[in-house]
Amino acid sequence: MKYRLSVILILSIMMSSCYTFKGTSISSDVTTFYIGNFRNNAANAPAEIGQLFSDILRNKVLRESRLAYTETDMSIEFDGSVSGYTVSSVAPSSSDGQIGSSLNRLQINVNVDYINHIDEEESFTQSFSFFQDFESSQNLSDVQDALIDDIFEQITEDIFNRAFSNW
Repeated sequence: MKYRLSVILILSIMMSSCYTFKGTSISSDVTTFYIGNFRNNAANAPAEIGQLFSDILRNKVLRESRLAYTETDMSIEFDGSVSGYTVSSVAPSSSDGQIGSSLNRLQINVNVDYINHIDEEESFTQSFSFFQDFESSQNLSDVQDALIDDIFEQITEDIFNRAFSNW
């Protein structure tokens, strides 16, 4: 029994050192990155949303890759804009003969220019978007920051995967 547990433990350690769950595939030639300040081109969006997105994406790349941030001589760079910020009604409801909405949706679109200075074929321009629903009884200004954080978490994950994963 002890032998079996030892073998399982050794195999587990060996397998965990060989496999990464993230699946990132960054060329060894790529060592540095730069993220410009994303512009806010979205009507009705908070004024600082472009800077906020830039900071969140920069922190994600720093945290989840081996790349170093630089403002000169970068291997790759991200640039773009927050291009859409819309609130819409998504779940109609009826109460006392009145038609209304029980859910609202905040959707954010981000346009990204990814430039790989080491391998130009890896470069891309793409739009990413995501949304979060919230109760219509809630005031957007009360839940906006949390919604933006959740939306940006997913969008940055999608951008990171597009740039660094060969899936």
